[in-house]
Amino acid sequence: MLEVVASLPRGPVFLAGESLQCDVIFTNTSTDNQAVDEVLAWSSVQIICQCTVSESRVQLPRKNSLSTEEASTTGCDTSFIPNKGERGLTVLCTKPKILFCDLKLSPGMSRSYTFEEVIPTDAPPSFRGQAVKYSYKVIVGTQRLEKATKMVRVPFRVLVLYGLNDISVYNETEEIAPSNPFLHYQRKENSVLDVALQIISTVTARKAPHSYNITNSRGRVAKFLLFKQAYKLGEDIVGMFDFSEGTIPCVQYSVTLQSEEQISEECRRKPSQGTAVTSYVKHQEMCVHTVRTHMNIPIPLTATPGFITDIVCQRWRLHFEFVTSLDEIGSPASLPDDGEERQWQGPSMLNVETMVWDLPIKVFPTNPIHASSVTLMKTSSSIHIGH
Repeated sequence: MLEVVASLPRGPVFLAGESLQCDVIFTNTSTDNQAVDEVLAWSSVQIICQCTVSESRVQLPRKNSLSTEEASTTGCDTSFIPNKGERGLTVLCTKPKILFCDLKLSPGMSRSYTFEEVIPTDAPPSFRGQAVKYSYKVIVGTQRLEKATKMVRVPFRVLVLYGLNDISVYNETEEIAPSNPFLHYQRKENSVLDVALQIISTVTARKAPHSYNITNSRGRVAKFLLFKQAYKLGEDIVGMFDFSEGTIPCVQYSVTLQSEEQISEECRRKPSQGTAVTSYVKHQEMCVHTVRTHMNIPIPLTATPGFITDIVCQRWRLHFEFVTSLDEIGSPASLPDDGEERQWQGPSMLNVETMVWDLPIKVFPTNPIHASSVTLMKTSSSIHIGH
């Protein structure tokens, strides 16, 4: 009996442009002294990305990529078809790399191999939307002589940061690097992950706060202050409301973090098809006679940052709802100040109206190692191959 184990030692989350490493171990698990040697004809590894769509919302243009059904019929059981058994369309498939040919393992013997492949910078991100899904897997294929090919699949997640096509732009040259005459300068090339983290830190740094006056046809409701408009996964969105200068009493407000999934025009099943909205975190608060308050909304590490492909575009926004009163609301200040203890009670009934407002924000990837700490994806997978 042979066991094949494939694992991702760094974790299941990577940035497009990074090099993915997968360790593959082949073991002859037989313990009988009279057992014969196990022989494998070959083994190879490659990365695939499958795109599945909702047939009622999306119609894919006919391209050169093969669907799973087509790919399954172009070869026999002994061929290595990495997307065999997978749903949807293969939108990315790296060249297969051969681990070995003609491997012989004695009982109890193991052999380990390391597969490395750079994830293309123009690859789509991992995404699970209402109409479109992109999913990645490392596929390890192996075969006994004249037997069916067996495959090990290890799923992983890809984050995409646009602008990483040429990292040499971000590497310092000797002409612009700070020099010290007392130290020997040694040029250091930044890795893709280093460059990506530098870019993310720069674009999500707090700059000048943004102030918004929230009004409707009857007057001013509040003033909203947002300290920045670009965030990375795992960050908190912090904002402050100021009702002190409002001319309309606000009874309640809510803020919801939402993503918008928009299908491109050429892929829409219906021309009038709208945008699919997904809500993540909601902050709600009663604010009668509140002068100032704040909101704090965390961005889930498991969410997908904003992106665009030929099929779908994802954007992020804050969705506000303000419930305002059409009637004047008395305040505790109107109670007589005679030194006695009194209790103010708000009206039991109010004529109200609700106004909504959407504020676009930008969400960028985070350090993939941090994202790996909360994922539920397994970092290894295995199969057993019998005679």
